[in-house]
This record gives sequence, structure tokens and C-alpha cells, in this order.
Amino acid sequence: MNYIKIDDINIPELEIYKKLRDNAFTEDNSFIADSPKVVNMLLDSEIEVKSILATKEYYNEFSELINSKKIEKLFLVDKDEMQNIVGHKIHHNCMMHGTRPDETSLEALGDNILMLDAITSTENVGSIARSAAALGVDSYLLPRQSPHPYGRRALRVSMGYVSKLKVHIYEDISQTIQELKKDGYRIYAAEVTPDATLLSQVKSPQKWVLLMGHEGKGISQEVLDICDEVLSIEMAPGVKSFNVSVAASIMMYQLKHTI
Repeated sequence: MNYIKIDDINIPELEIYKKLRDNAFTEDNSFIADSPKVVNMLLDSEIEVKSILATKEYYNEFSELINSKKIEKLFLVDKDEMQNIVGHKIHHNCMMHGTRPDETSLEALGDNILMLDAITSTENVGSIARSAAALGVDSYLLPRQSPHPYGRRALRVSMGYVSKLKVHIYEDISQTIQELKKDGYRIYAAEVTPDATLLSQVKSPQKWVLLMGHEGKGISQEVLDICDEVLSIEMAPGVKSFNVSVAASIMMYQLKHTI
């Protein structure tokens, strides 16, 4: 491998590692990923990699994987230099500058879709992506105003598994649900209501969408009214709800295994 040894941490090529925090992106859809597990998952995908910033230990351990991508810029630093570049303490030895893949069109999503309605937590966005990938729900539908699954923190929480999902960002939830219904999807809303179907009793069709609501406010009545069915998880008396990422995982599993 041909490394670029860093003599000056202020060179323009490293600026992106300093400025791209959590949910920030550039006009060309650049993002930053960090930690070996996340970077390696992305290296094993079709994502375009523009550069890697890492220690010699990382390059030595994963040389075969890195060489398979033919990456133009491999910046070589030690741990202290890396911390000086990003401006804070780190617990890993590699970072990656990549380009987000193109969004999948609504028409090209898979038969099973996990849809978010105004989720605000980056951690939840990443955790749900990881669960969806693990359970074989390969399509992820998110609103424009929510954290992006390729944001730095969301990527880390998902362990990079978002790269296995088809991602679509929507603008209007009502219009998007109506389009999905026309395309043959049954829309399930995850909410606790008096008329909700208990999850253990649901019979899922081939094509379905599971809609998860805001962490605090849930799903509005206006949106519930245009969904096909409301689902709730049976819980012990006195317990009102699960964390949204936990609830999403339980519901995806049930819908995938109940036909």
C-alpha cells in the first residue's frame, strides 16, 4: 500500500475529518465513518471510499480488505495525530471519508419496509437500522427532518449495517403512505390505542410497512387514520411502552415470521 504520511495536520485534504460532525454532510454527499468494525463493514460494500485516515496497526491488520477497494488516499498517522486532527479524544484507530449511496426510489424498495415518523434520536435511527438488517427488513424509509442513517453517530450505532439497506428519504408522510398503499403495501402503525391489534394476533401479508412514531409524541391521529392497521405489543401491567428501537425490533421479527 502507498501511504500518505502526514507532516502537517492542517492540509486541505484532512479538513473534512475535522468538520464533519454527527449529522453533517457536504454537497457531494460525503460522510465520515469511524472505528474498525464500521469502516470494514463499509469497505465490504459498494460505497465509494475517498480516503482512509488510520494508524499503521489498522492498515497492517486489514491490508487485504483495504487493497480490494483500490482507495486513492491512505493517510498514515499515529493515534495522537489522529486526535489532534479531529479535535477530541478517540478510542479507535481509523476513520473513513466516503460518499453516501444514491437514495432508492420509493418504487424500488423491498417487500418489507421500516418507516420512521419524525424520530429525533440519532442513536435510535442507527439502532433500528442494525435491527432491520439483522431481521431481513431491507428497506428504510425516513423523513427529511430526522437524523440521517449515514450520520456519524447513526453509522457507529448501526455498526455500518445501514449499508445493507435500501434507503429512501421522504418529504410528506401522508402522500408517501398513500403511494405505498397504491403499490400494494399494508401499512401498520406501531401505537397504543384502544382498538389496536395485539402483535401476537397479526397475520402479515407479503408486502408491508411498519411505521414507528416519535419517541415522545408517538403517531398523530391524522396519520393513524390513513394507516391500514394499528399494532401494539402486549406488555405487563403498569408498563406503558418500549424504547422505539426495541419496539421496532420486536415488531419486525413478528411480522417477518407471521404469515
